[in-house]
Amino acid sequence: MSDERPDAGDGSDALTIELSDRFLEAAERWGDSRVMTESAAVEAKVEQALLEIEHLVSGAVGVEFELGEEETTAYYEPSDDLASFLEAQGAETGLEPERLLKLHVDLFARAFLDEDQQTPDDRP
Repeated sequence: MSDERPDAGDGSDALTIELSDRFLEAAERWGDSRVMTESAAVEAKVEQALLEIEHLVSGAVGVEFELGEEETTAYYEPSDDLASFLEAQGAETGLEPERLLKLHVDLFARAFLDEDQQTPDDRP
């Protein structure tokens, strides 16, 4: 098995996101708490992260992406708004859009983990 990019066949501008060990570990923990396979958990966490990022930048309510065979790589074609946002950040930082998207995705690694949620003390 390899993690080479699947043939999109359409010349798309998909960005390659190498999922960090931190992200993969968080996905595994998240999936364990929901009795999901590791594969399903990684897919769900990638979708959550990309959807949060897209929603914040473009207002999107859905995303489509592909995972590599070994599920350590995701391929995502950002909306025009997100692509412009990443280009602008790249101009400021000198980082490539793929690297920036990877950093943003990694920020959401631990999002939605139950043990990280805090509730007020008086909540039933």
